[in-house]
Amino acid sequence: MFLKLNIHGSKMEVTSAIKNYLEDKLKRLDKYFEQSEDITANIVIRTRGIDQTVEVTIPIKRATLRAEESSKDLYTSIDLVADKLEGQIRKSKKRIKQKANKDKYNMFIDFEVSEDEIENESIVKRKTVDMKPMCEEEAILQMNLLGHEFFVFQNSDTGRCAVIYKRKDKNYGIIEMK
Repeated sequence: MFLKLNIHGSKMEVTSAIKNYLEDKLKRLDKYFEQSEDITANIVIRTRGIDQTVEVTIPIKRATLRAEESSKDLYTSIDLVADKLEGQIRKSKKRIKQKANKDKYNMFIDFEVSEDEIENESIVKRKTVDMKPMCEEEAILQMNLLGHEFFVFQNSDTGRCAVIYKRKDKNYGIIEMK
């Protein structure tokens, strides 16, 4: 396998059987990368109750691939996350192929996509918002009142533009601009 794997277990031991299964499933991604030996996939396997979660992050030139899947069976989670990553790569290549100046977007992938695989995707709505300064708790309240999964606001504590979002684990995350 050319793609390097950096595997960590959180609240569980990663056995050689699990490592071998991960290698078998993720080696199919090698064909999508020009120089996969220079790429390291960071993998975290953790247990939350009865769910087995596999999170894979692959930093590549000009982008980061990330997928996370959970199920009651660890091997099913590995299968799902591998499928999700492959789908992300193929979809990205389709979008790049559609662009007029695709050389600008030549990020990491070296494979061909047929014309019938290309989806017609476009931006269908633009919105301008007034950002009034607010604390994180008020931003959460506003987001929940609107019924959105994320909310853009100016953090009154830092003065920076920030995005608060709802995570899969029902908690919140914040992305703040520098």
